[in-house]
Amino acid sequence: MPAAVVTEFGGPERVELARVPVPRPAAGQVRVRVRAAGVNPVDGAVRAGVFGGAGQRIGLGWDVAGEIDAVGAEVTGWAVGQRVVGLHYGAVKPAGTHAQYVVLDATAIAAAPSTVDEVSAAALPLSGLTAARAVEQLGLAPGSSVLITGAAGVVGGLAVQLAVRAGLVVTALAGAEDEDFVRSLGAAGFVPRGAVGVGPVDGVLDGVLDGVLDAAVLGEPALGFVRDGGVYVGLIPNHAPAGVRGVRVREQEVAPDGAMLGRLVSLVDGGELTLRVADTFPLADAVKAHERLAVPGTRGRIVLTVA
Repeated sequence: MPAAVVTEFGGPERVELARVPVPRPAAGQVRVRVRAAGVNPVDGAVRAGVFGGAGQRIGLGWDVAGEIDAVGAEVTGWAVGQRVVGLHYGAVKPAGTHAQYVVLDATAIAAAPSTVDEVSAAALPLSGLTAARAVEQLGLAPGSSVLITGAAGVVGGLAVQLAVRAGLVVTALAGAEDEDFVRSLGAAGFVPRGAVGVGPVDGVLDGVLDGVLDAAVLGEPALGFVRDGGVYVGLIPNHAPAGVRGVRVREQEVAPDGAMLGRLVSLVDGGELTLRVADTFPLADAVKAHERLAVPGTRGRIVLTVA
């Protein structure tokens, strides 16, 4: 089967389309015929060698939307032909979701949304689970105030919607041109990106918010918005700033979670969670997809389609 892989680290030109064996599901697993798969920043990091694995063939892709093609032993509740979404966790793996078929644990999938197509559905698993886990890590009660950085990005935008749904009062930090958009997601306040660290902005003072969800990975500048004893949640393990003033620093790490993914699907189908796609490319144009990934300011997920 065709699969997008890297055998040498570097830029987008290092992505190649290889022929790899069709995987077979083991006990507790299903095989998914891939129809669409998100291209995420982590794929660019894998391609560049951030996670190691030199000398190996490394498959790309974490998100998948498609239909079950085969079911392994001991799998219940799933059948061939069902439309699903799922997360294929792991940075260094022989084949990812940027392929014709992928094998996933049955616990890592959920029924696909019925209200959006497979391209849009492919934008949900990694970004949605990351945002949902980060909002949970905040651990804030309804009515608490939170700043979400990178609020116009894919993860940040989902986090805004989920935080608002959890009853939090959200201030969004994004580019000035994105203010109307993030407010449309439910943000009550807005901080323009270039104003970080310069004092009072739009009624928000440094050090008064109950929490920060740092989707833009700003680190210490974002921590400065949190009140004494508040909470900071980072999205990249081992990249959070040191806690000061009693601020609790937490880091989320995404993991396959079919149950949580199913809840997110329900929110999509209920019109409570909006998915965004910036561009699509066929699998054969995976290099072009990675070139697009490198363009700053992308508002939506890039998606590969598999015929």
